[in-house]
Amino acid sequence: MQQRKIASGRPSGTDGSDYSYRMVVDSRYTKVAKGKSRLGTLLVAQTINQVIGFLWVFLSTQQIEEINKPEILSISIGLISLVIGELGRRRSQVILLRLYIILSSVAIASTVACLIRSGSFVKVIHYHMKVMMNSELFGTIHVFLGVLLQVIVIFTTVALVRNMSPKRVP
Repeated sequence: MQQRKIASGRPSGTDGSDYSYRMVVDSRYTKVAKGKSRLGTLLVAQTINQVIGFLWVFLSTQQIEEINKPEILSISIGLISLVIGELGRRRSQVILLRLYIILSSVAIASTVACLIRSGSFVKVIHYHMKVMMNSELFGTIHVFLGVLLQVIVIFTTVALVRNMSPKRVP
């Protein structure tokens, strides 16, 4: 019983004055932990955006009965990049995180190119969003949300990679 009371308080043999000799966690590691958490949230948001994009392409393909191969390729690259990004985040692999940035940027650029090529963007601007549930409007909002997420992801991942990489002193 006596041992439990000692264990619950301060360790025996210290009076609290040894705090200056204790190890301190470098701020870089806390920044990495926060960055990984933030990137995890962004990966979930991008996954939701990719699933919505897939459903939009799937439903629009059924309406016009024509498969849009560039959009499907873009969604596939996006999903592969999300898997690579999650692996890089969990394993703290800088190479995978850089590959994730590149592939996800290619995927979103391809999606934007598909939107511009289809003319949906011009239609939405031309009609000044008269019909709010229009499929072109939905696609345009989806792509703009993807671009916004991609910009945030790039900044977050670059900061994370910068904190994960060892500092080189000249």
